[in-house]
Amino acid sequence: MHATALIAEDEPLLAQALRMQLASCWPDLEIVAVVNDGIAAVEETLRVRPAVVFFDIRMPGMDGIEAAAEVAARWESNNGTLPCIVFITAYDNYAVQAFERQAIDYLIKPLKPARLQQTVDRLMTRLSAQESQTTTSEGLLAQLRDIVAGPAMPPTGLRLHVIQAAVSNAKGTVLRMIPIAEVIYFEAADKYVRVITADAEYLIRTAIRELLPQLDNQIFWQVHRGTIVRSDAIDSVVRDEAGHLTIRLHDRSETLRVSRLYAHLFRSM
Repeated sequence: MHATALIAEDEPLLAQALRMQLASCWPDLEIVAVVNDGIAAVEETLRVRPAVVFFDIRMPGMDGIEAAAEVAARWESNNGTLPCIVFITAYDNYAVQAFERQAIDYLIKPLKPARLQQTVDRLMTRLSAQESQTTTSEGLLAQLRDIVAGPAMPPTGLRLHVIQAAVSNAKGTVLRMIPIAEVIYFEAADKYVRVITADAEYLIRTAIRELLPQLDNQIFWQVHRGTIVRSDAIDSVVRDEAGHLTIRLHDRSETLRVSRLYAHLFRSM
């Protein structure tokens, strides 16, 4: 069957390899665009409206999941069937489990011909049956949020009341006990998470996904893959002309970006 596809991959050799393998196992597939960053992936997908998109997870500018969320959020104005999404990932088994819970396919680097053939067969079935038409933008965003969350963390049964953070000074290392009520937001930063209060900043090694189950989700909201904010610390939320949301805080001058994945948290009541 004839279909169109877009490849978003920042490794040129891998993009070329995928294109060649697709030509072999799906000769009727027309590659209408190849891009190497997330922002271009969004704009080209909205412009050429392919039936299938292959998005690398880690791309400069915007990662693959954020790019897919951006496409989903802006697609409704285009009034058409959402493209089938295939993520290309080098993630470990933890992330693969998250993909397998959803109706979104994935390919593991390095690409294997047999696995690609399975993906192609699934895509052809979906396109011929027009199953993809049953996926709404909101439905896709919900699936993407679930992938970002990963497999559910084992419940601890405990809520955090304090954050323990080691602080070095001239006299050595001091363990600070930060009341959770003083935390304005958490933000992932490389191998650490920044713990931000009204007048201080601390670093801890506990990952965002490990913090979430220990926080009251009525008080602390995840607004980005790497950001959790205390809801009553939010002063206002600004929507720009492109529909992007930015949080302004009561006691901090910086602003926080809201991912398309979590924009549903900020709808008028």
